[in-house]
Amino acid sequence: QVQLVESGGGLVQAGGSLSLSCVVSGGTFTDYAMGWFRQTSEKEREFVAALSVSGGSTYYADFIKGRFTISRDNAKNTVYLQMNSLKPEDTAKYYCAALNGNCSGYGCYDEDGDEYDYWGQGTQVTVSS
Repeated sequence: QVQLVESGGGLVQAGGSLSLSCVVSGGTFTDYAMGWFRQTSEKEREFVAALSVSGGSTYYADFIKGRFTISRDNAKNTVYLQMNSLKPEDTAKYYCAALNGNCSGYGCYDEDGDEYDYWGQGTQVTVSS
């Protein structure tokens, strides 16, 4: 059974940074493109970022505007989301997800994550103003 475990969430002031990690076990990490999504009680789940199996192709939601960076370490079965210049509106529960297969560029975009096969439990990010 494929399992995804996120970590790194927390409370940070606006303008600060957090680094999220997601470790994947129970499967072959390089079988999956990986993505990050987020959700609040007021909003449906939304796409944040995704990257290809090699990590060489990435895609970001427009609201990221260069503030976040997605990356992966295939030797460690881990995907990361470095979040800088955080804003109160970034407050949400962040989820990593695995897509069975590969993607490239805009092909990595999935508005609501319905195409993704495996999900973690999420990690809470709270940005205070």
